[in-house]
Amino acid sequence: MRIFRHFEDLPPEVKGGAVAIGNFDGVHLGHREVIGEAGWIAKAHRIPWVVLTFEPHPRMVFMPDQDPFRITPFRIKARHIEELEVDHLVCLQFDMDFAKLPAEEFIQKVLVDGLAAKHVVCGYDFYFGAKRQGNPDMLLHKGRDHGFGFTCVNPVSDTGGTVYSSTRVREYLTNAGPRQAWDLLGRPFEIEGRVVDGDKRGRDIGFPTCNVELNEYLKPSFGVYAIRAGVDDGTKTVWHDGVANIGKRPTFDKRDIMLEAHLFDFDGDLYGKHLRVALVEFIRHEQKFDGLDEIKAQIAKDCISAKEILKKTEPF
Repeated sequence: MRIFRHFEDLPPEVKGGAVAIGNFDGVHLGHREVIGEAGWIAKAHRIPWVVLTFEPHPRMVFMPDQDPFRITPFRIKARHIEELEVDHLVCLQFDMDFAKLPAEEFIQKVLVDGLAAKHVVCGYDFYFGAKRQGNPDMLLHKGRDHGFGFTCVNPVSDTGGTVYSSTRVREYLTNAGPRQAWDLLGRPFEIEGRVVDGDKRGRDIGFPTCNVELNEYLKPSFGVYAIRAGVDDGTKTVWHDGVANIGKRPTFDKRDIMLEAHLFDFDGDLYGKHLRVALVEFIRHEQKFDGLDEIKAQIAKDCISAKEILKKTEPF
């Protein structure tokens, strides 16, 4: 998959395609229906399969002081889109100038002049352009004027009637429900980043940890999780069972938020390396302890709980 950060002067092989438009934070099962619909059309008509998205997320531009909320920062979003075998990803910079672009001008400049789209696909709740004036109805009617087809994908829900949405994924994650979030994403929620130096207390009590900062990720419910951690091994990712704490470590009066992962079957130095941490199941809320002995005893119990959970979880 090729990635472009502009819509002007695109090479010919990117133009004339079926284009799925959206923010796609999380790339959950509903998003995959939208992207997949564009893929089906692209394959049927032998035209390029293109995804058009925006970075940073518009909420980060309109509400810059808001707490981090991203399910998939751009690098991770791009990886999940690439896994669908999309041909091209066009990611446009979203800033206040772009936000002021009228919806009709967006259609003309980006979809018609830039991408020369043959077909456009979006979800039922996609709005665009200045003051969110653009919507699926406008795309349908303007498509007739400009000669591109249009498909609006209706809400997609699970067998219980729950609509797949990024908002609901965030609600589950912030309310200790990683399993429910997994059901909507079609995969476990992951936090990934470089392993950074910590206080090394875990090593002193027999449970060494890999520490990863959350940065722009949303903050899941603070507490202990059964996890699988992915370690890069050349072009492969090797997964290891483990347990992790996400939070502020109140026993030590810390204020920063950190993910601390202990891997059961790994003996090596991961400092500075890239780590993927998949949250499998919530075990307990973060708590304050009276000392290292109490912490050590509780971590041992957490490890037993995590191993039981992971024993019943299919490998990935």
